[in-house]
Amino acid sequence: MAYDFDLFVIGAGSGGVRAARFAAGFGAKVAVAESRYLGGTCVNVGCVPKKLLVYGAHVADELEQAAGFGWTLEEGHFDWGTLIANKNREIERLNGIYRNLLVNSGVTLLQGHARLTGANEVEVEGQRYTAEHILIATGGWPQVPDIPGKELAITSNEAFYLKDLPRRVLVVGGGYIAVEFAGIFQGLGSATTLLYRGDLFLRGFDGSVRTHLKEELEKRGLDLQFNADIQRIDKLEDGSLKATLKDGRELVTDCVFYATGRRPMLDNLGLENTGVELDARGYIRVDQQYQTTAPSILAIGDVIGRVQLTPVALAEGMAVARRLFKPEQYRPVDYQNIPTAVFSQPPIGTVGLTEEQALEAGHKVQVFESRFRAMKLTLTDIQEKTLMKLVVDAETDKVLGCHMVGPDAGEIIQGLGIALKAGATKQQFDETIGVHPTAAEEFVTMRTVTR
Repeated sequence: MAYDFDLFVIGAGSGGVRAARFAAGFGAKVAVAESRYLGGTCVNVGCVPKKLLVYGAHVADELEQAAGFGWTLEEGHFDWGTLIANKNREIERLNGIYRNLLVNSGVTLLQGHARLTGANEVEVEGQRYTAEHILIATGGWPQVPDIPGKELAITSNEAFYLKDLPRRVLVVGGGYIAVEFAGIFQGLGSATTLLYRGDLFLRGFDGSVRTHLKEELEKRGLDLQFNADIQRIDKLEDGSLKATLKDGRELVTDCVFYATGRRPMLDNLGLENTGVELDARGYIRVDQQYQTTAPSILAIGDVIGRVQLTPVALAEGMAVARRLFKPEQYRPVDYQNIPTAVFSQPPIGTVGLTEEQALEAGHKVQVFESRFRAMKLTLTDIQEKTLMKLVVDAETDKVLGCHMVGPDAGEIIQGLGIALKAGATKQQFDETIGVHPTAAEEFVTMRTVTR
């Protein structure tokens, strides 16, 4: 039969836009439906505004370090409203860029909620469209546990639009979003507590990285409370919030920020009208080519619950577009050795296996680890330490993982990601001449096995 579109994409986030643009570039007739904002979570309430706030929070460090380099500064004053207004202006600019990218690619942009009414049919604002292929790229949504007073808490969605900077903040969670926002709030001047129900945050990251970051955050005065969880939240007469913990303690704060996980955004999507199935975790079940249990429907990005990172969604979107409309260029996404960063303060950069993962996989492991005070801090009283770590297979000499906690970790780890993707050995690291004086050179000068 003749369809209205070759590809109909639900969701104009990173993955959906990438798939739509390139499919249209390959000659397909494409439509994209979006009910919220162009660019998805990353552009609007995720990576981009978060990094801008991290930059803002980091200014306090620069001001503290300035005296060691001879600068005498008047007491600084931070204005939250200015930062948020400037951030909003930049996000609006990016929204426009995403719109132009789609429209200039020949994609039909439909602004409204899309709902599946069949395996090849989508309804948007009462209008029905047919498509040979439908791609679900609706992303994720933050969730707050169902406790009394949950409506008094905020998530990352609301944090970017707070009218005022809270004087006291209680951040709940142990993942990278919780750690990042704890650093943002504290760096901008809020008295911040990070509460996590486990023994130590950032589960799944290398153990040395987790421990090192904990120590550095404690040096900065961040109140870390592990093995603790909230039972209920109440609003007090003065407008502040009281969080009652499961151990009976009470914490009074001005803002409770939850970062305890995200769920796939499947609300009113109409999956019941199709043969699309969910997996045991509630994500859309797909095969290796992102095809759901309904052959005409595909899904990518956070909604399938694999690696929930923007660059991964971009790669998945590209893979779908190529497989459907330019098969001679198709190549599957490689989920091994994906570099990533946590924009904590100090930040984390990591790629490859953790020490724990390498041992679990049966590797005979050599660990090279270095902790040092960055050169920039030698003229100051700041005692922050940088951590660098290599995990090496002792039998093949292949570098299995690179991990860093310290300034510019995300920037440095990107290049190491290429090295690991290419299968670099420790000898090749050793034979690479370092850039001096930099922190990055430490990765090619570590010679002594730590353990």
